[in-house]
This record gives sequence, C-alpha cells and structure tokens, in this order.
Amino acid sequence: MSAGAAYARLALIGSMGIWGTIGLMRRFLPVPSGFLAMARGLMGAAFLLLLIRLRGRRLSAAAIRENGRALALSGAMIGFNWILLFEAYRYTTVAVAELCYYMVPVFILIAAPFVLREHLTPRKLLCVTAALIGMALVSELHKSGPAGVADGRGIALGLSAAVLYAAVVLLNKRIRGVSPLDRTVVQLGAAGLVLIPYVLLTERLSAAVFTPRVIALLLVVGLVHTGVAYALYFGSMERLPAHTLALLGYLDPVLAILLSALLLREPMSLTQALGAVLILSAAVIAELPDTPTLRRNPQ
Repeated sequence: MSAGAAYARLALIGSMGIWGTIGLMRRFLPVPSGFLAMARGLMGAAFLLLLIRLRGRRLSAAAIRENGRALALSGAMIGFNWILLFEAYRYTTVAVAELCYYMVPVFILIAAPFVLREHLTPRKLLCVTAALIGMALVSELHKSGPAGVADGRGIALGLSAAVLYAAVVLLNKRIRGVSPLDRTVVQLGAAGLVLIPYVLLTERLSAAVFTPRVIALLLVVGLVHTGVAYALYFGSMERLPAHTLALLGYLDPVLAILLSALLLREPMSLTQALGAVLILSAAVIAELPDTPTLRRNPQ
C-alpha cells in the first residue's frame, strides 16, 4: 500500500470516528435541534469554504448556478434530516437512532426501481428483507408503557431522517458538473440558511443556556464534526476505491453503538443486537458488488 493510500485510509477512519461520536455530543448539548442543525450547517460551510480558498481555488460558480435548484433543495433536506436525527437521539438510545439512520441504503434500494429504473435483484431483495426484519427486532415492537412510547417516537424520527437522506442521495444523482466538495459547501450553507427562519419561528432560544461549555461543544460540532470530518472524508475519496469507502464507512455506526453501551450505559437487548447485525450486514452486502455509489451517509 502506498503512503498516499495509507493516509487516505487514516483520513477516512478519522472522519468515521468523528461522525460516530455525534450522538454522544447531542446528549450533552442542551439546545434545540433546529438551532444545532442551523449552526452546524453554517459553521461547516464556512470552514470548507475557507479550506477551498486556502487551497487557492474557487467554487465552480457556473456549475453551481446550473444546478442551483437541486443544490438548494437538497441542502434544505439535509438541514431537516439533521433535525430529525438529533430529535431521534433525544427519544431513544444513540444505538437505536443510529441503526434507524443506517437504513438509508435499504430505502435507496427500495426506491431505485421507481426512481432510477434499476432492477431489484434477488440479492438486493434479500438484503432489503433482512434489514426490515432487523429493524423490527431493533424496534422491539412488543414494548409498552412510557419507555416503549419514547422509543417508538425516536425510531419513527430516525427512520424519517433516513428516508429524507435517501431522497438527498437520489437527488444528488441529478446534479452534474459540481465536485463533491463544492456541492457539500453549497448544501451545508443552504441547510443553515433555510433553517434560520425555521429556528426563529418555532424554537425558543431564550430558554437555552449558552454557557462557555455549551458554546465550546457547538463549535466542536460545527467545525470538527462537520468541517473537519467532511474535509477528511472528501480527501480520502480521491485515493480509495468505492468498496473501501463503503466498508470502512460502517465504522461510524459500530463506534456509535459501542459508545452508547460503554459511555452512556444505554441498554441493548439480545434481540436488538441481532437486529443490529442484520441491518448492518444487509447494508454492507447491498453496497459491495454492483452498487458502488451507495456509500455511507455523512451525518
């Protein structure tokens, strides 16, 4: 393995490690989800834009204008996708919310015959079936009482976030001539800008306490979990094959599940563990041979 490829692997692993801790960060950030998503989008876009300028290049303005509507729409969808995911972390465990979110490749497989005119092969159909069974096991639908209601709400929010991000992935296929980094800068900026009126109209920021600790955590989420993580991810994309990106991408949910159990002491039953194995295995197998474009879903 060349030095460049080794560095790219480390960069990819680093980005996955950062994204794997975002659920943990949400646990310790007492701010509304909309505000957190807005701040993340604006800070992430500013960081990446600065990085592009420091590299001595500019955004591809002509290509961005040509794809303006799709970029703006996908950016807005990313912003609300984050809100749904952050809310999912509030109502259920980080592990369950993360597993719901990693249904994205499965939802893309389900939509592909209708949106992309792709055939659902027997292998893909088996992956979809296994993932749906795994989701049923993770959900533990037999639970009742307040805990069951809260988990159900968190699962619904997590799956809604996954559906929305699957729509973003499919919409991105219609964007032409814009580099992944340029596209991400515009989408993050659009996400932050679209959420400004949403936050002002629907959230009570006066109730949030912006202590130095909270401000520091906000900066970490905006600059590290968004700016730095995306920079590492896109830096690795140019040097690694698609199957390596897909496989190493699943370090993110595995780390999130481990942190949920070890640091947050959030329980996971044997049934849920079996469901987790089914979901992640189905997602990995679905991405391996003939679906290289269904890479991990950046958070």
